[in-house]
Amino acid sequence: MAAAVVARCGGAKKRKGEGLGEMHDDVLELVLARLPPASYFRLRGVCRRWSDAASSPTFLAACGRVPARDPWFLMLSEGEGQERRLPAVAFDAGEGEWARCGGAPGHVMPVVAASGGRVLYRAPDTGELTVANPLTGASRVLPAPPPGAALHAVAMYGSSPYRVVLITGDLPDLSMTVFDSSKNAWDDAVALSRKPDASSPERDAEGGGGGGGDDETVYFLSKSGDVMATNMQRSASRQYSSAVTCGDGGEAVAYFLSNSGAVVACDLSRRAFAELPRILPVYFEYSIDVVACGGRAYVVVLSELLGTASLRLWEFAGGAWRQVAAMPPAMSHAFHGKKADVNCVGHGDRVMVCVSSGEANGCFMCDVPTNRWEELPPCAGAGGEPMDFVAAFSFEPRMEVTV
Repeated sequence: MAAAVVARCGGAKKRKGEGLGEMHDDVLELVLARLPPASYFRLRGVCRRWSDAASSPTFLAACGRVPARDPWFLMLSEGEGQERRLPAVAFDAGEGEWARCGGAPGHVMPVVAASGGRVLYRAPDTGELTVANPLTGASRVLPAPPPGAALHAVAMYGSSPYRVVLITGDLPDLSMTVFDSSKNAWDDAVALSRKPDASSPERDAEGGGGGGGDDETVYFLSKSGDVMATNMQRSASRQYSSAVTCGDGGEAVAYFLSNSGAVVACDLSRRAFAELPRILPVYFEYSIDVVACGGRAYVVVLSELLGTASLRLWEFAGGAWRQVAAMPPAMSHAFHGKKADVNCVGHGDRVMVCVSSGEANGCFMCDVPTNRWEELPPCAGAGGEPMDFVAAFSFEPRMEVTV
């Protein structure tokens, strides 16, 4: 059989012009579909045939048959002279390098959620929600959600269809409103019940459970590195963000931070929520973020104790917090006394941690199962200086994903 193939190809000698140019269009599209996603931006500049292939429906279908791609981590920095956050670059986990990524559609808007190959933007002034494919730039505005209470968190999960969940109200009175892309409509708001075993022993001991006192002051590092009391201040992109874990049966749980920094687990399938116990006691200064990866939710905490800084990943399981990973002390000690802030995102088994302060910045990747940490190369901005990221979101770069 091999001899027959060689004979049909003209023997062992290479014919003039043989290569991608000799391929049938269908075969060429199959090859192009398996290129690294960063190459998509250059396809139209190679030649007219490749440009036509990049716009072909059969090429997009071929991209859809690629089972999975390494994630991109969409990084948001503070735009010069702007109060809002501007998507600028993404870290390509497959290539191990930074790649330019499309900005917000229309005008500058902060990202609030991401799922699959899509990201969700929210206009701060109007609350308008826009879904976009950050690889192709395609976007569309979602229908306006029904009016409700003050927004508390935004969650997004699924691929086809995908769902956007708005969690509104103030603890303990929370509700959720769901957008289903298959129906292109919002469901009516549904009240969330509080799980009876959700109370925190630490919280009750402090008097917040109906005892004598009600002093629940908690100290957090704001996104600018200042110590804040009682209410946690977050950037425009992280203000409503959440981490979502999905089970094989379609169930989903959204984890987010309350205004006081408590971790809230909201079971979107059972329409119930629980406020988890605090990892560190009150009056303790630390920076905190929530991530989801590998079907699990983790809390990342940067704290200082005994003359050094530690950065650790915690998981709530069996009714208690347990440590699952920790940055090597030689890495984390560099942030001691810097009032550093953490912004984190997970995908697969990896967690990206962005540590930022006025004096020290850095991006790190942690492989959670092995607790292996790697410092990523710095990303230079327009002026050549390393960029300071205030938020991060992960998505799977897919050319074929529609919005």
